[in-house]
Amino acid sequence: MTAILADHGYGKAGIRVGDVHRSGAEHRIRDLTVRTTLTGRFEDSYFTGDNSTVLPTDSQKNAVQAHAAGDFGDIEDLAAALTAYFVDSQDVVEGACVHIEERAWQAVDVDGKPAPDCFQAVPDLVRLARAERDAAGVRITSGLRGLRLFKSAGSEFHGFRRDRYTTLAEATDRVLVTEVQASWTRAGDPTDWAAAHREVRRHLTEAFAETHSLALQQTLFAMGERVIEHVRDVASIKLTLPNQHHIPIDLAPFGVAPAADVFTVLDEPYGVIEGTVTRGPDNRDLKDRT
Repeated sequence: MTAILADHGYGKAGIRVGDVHRSGAEHRIRDLTVRTTLTGRFEDSYFTGDNSTVLPTDSQKNAVQAHAAGDFGDIEDLAAALTAYFVDSQDVVEGACVHIEERAWQAVDVDGKPAPDCFQAVPDLVRLARAERDAAGVRITSGLRGLRLFKSAGSEFHGFRRDRYTTLAEATDRVLVTEVQASWTRAGDPTDWAAAHREVRRHLTEAFAETHSLALQQTLFAMGERVIEHVRDVASIKLTLPNQHHIPIDLAPFGVAPAADVFTVLDEPYGVIEGTVTRGPDNRDLKDRT
């Protein structure tokens, strides 16, 4: 039997970069975590330990930090610039992928006004960007994770299929809680990534709020459909929606009359609903599955 080296690549993960702009009256901070992956002609390093074609991962970390200095624009721009650097500067590098996570911070309010130099973290919310470059060009994906949404009414789940293991009761009034992870691509030659990100986030949130949900699957499609219809150059959006179960607690045996519904919140196990919504011709065939 012969062993063959198939797909391979290497890079640096967990590159933390804090970027602080203090030149103006109001400061601005960026909190990034970057991962790089290079592909190319690195076989000899795997076969014989010959590292003559290997750009050290420490060099990749330094390149990330150098490119992040100053005003690099949006994280999509930074990711694309880094992939171009790695591919153009190293003849053995045939492809590069850069994934960036940006944690959100916002100014602290003091006497009703944002402080110019003090910030607080926005819990869980992370903006995402991914750039992949090879001989065919560069492909950029934007995204987010940690967008936590809670719907206290207007959610049902019933009429589902049953088997001999089914114990779930049908619900006509349930709590619906999820933590959105989304990634999307844009058509043409897009600019102003931050504005598009804000618009996508707004429409995801509004669709979740306005949809009377008969299933989280239905809610997922409504969220993706709204983005496609309102953010003109989004070509497709992939959504992952965990169903964070809230199970009603019956307190009657304890003689307790609660002033509000009380639930057991289950972190695990949880349902996961996934789907990708794409733009149909002139956006007229979005619901046509034939």
